[in-house]
Amino acid sequence: MANSKYEYVKAFEQPDILLPNTWIVVRIDGRGFHKFSAKYAFEKPNDRRALDLMNMASKAVLTDLPDIVIAYGISDEYSFVFHKTCALFERRESKIVSTVVSTFTAHYIYHWNTFFPEQPLTLPLPSFDGRAVLYPTIQNLRDYMSWRQVDCHINNLYNTTFWTLIQQGGMEPQEAEKALAGTLAAEKNEILFSRFNINYNNEAEIYKKGSIVLRDYELVEPGTSHEPLDENSAKTVEEQQLSKTQEEKDRKRRAKARITVQHVDMIKDEFWERRPWLLSNKPGKIPKEP
Repeated sequence: MANSKYEYVKAFEQPDILLPNTWIVVRIDGRGFHKFSAKYAFEKPNDRRALDLMNMASKAVLTDLPDIVIAYGISDEYSFVFHKTCALFERRESKIVSTVVSTFTAHYIYHWNTFFPEQPLTLPLPSFDGRAVLYPTIQNLRDYMSWRQVDCHINNLYNTTFWTLIQQGGMEPQEAEKALAGTLAAEKNEILFSRFNINYNNEAEIYKKGSIVLRDYELVEPGTSHEPLDENSAKTVEEQQLSKTQEEKDRKRRAKARITVQHVDMIKDEFWERRPWLLSNKPGKIPKEP
């Protein structure tokens, strides 16, 4: 850029570098999606098309940004996790958040017709907001992911019972809300089973557990991984320079991996032990073609 008398305005730009050696979670949420879902008549309590569209957009984000190690989505929300060693955009918060949000939104709109072919989008178009939250330890990160998955179960059990009371029980929304006020999970399960012969355990896993998006490497047996997971390891500048070649190789390996959507329990240790690459950030073995 040529020097000019106007260049002084660059001094007003403030640095927004995220704290190093911390896990970055970018969580996005649909803006005004209550009205949006009503406008396009999303099925209640869950619209599989809408969830599959969210998952499609999320897979596209992981494809475009290999630095993301795992993503988790429920309803109109998605969380994208960057490894603590991530140096994308020099860890500038505005760049990372805006790139995730804009990439996700673009693919959500682009793929809309694939899942809603008979309902073309009209103004106002769907949009998402985002924020970045930092977690210093692996335990903090896992607790965050567990919190979101527990939230998925709690909300889905409530919504399933609520809409069953309305759709099959003939209740008005206010009646159903009053009937469920203060009820425990066991009581909601009992309402579904005794009154409507619905076993909540048989509901689709995507509704109960949400969607986990990650790169598909060969699973390992628990306890056999030798990947170091040092919570306090922070690379020096010299170490970062020396490892750039290896990081580039890892990036290429990640780009070759197939990105999958899974609906499994990620609260238990087994999920992380069988997928050591999520925490070590070292790509695993690409599964052999069947």
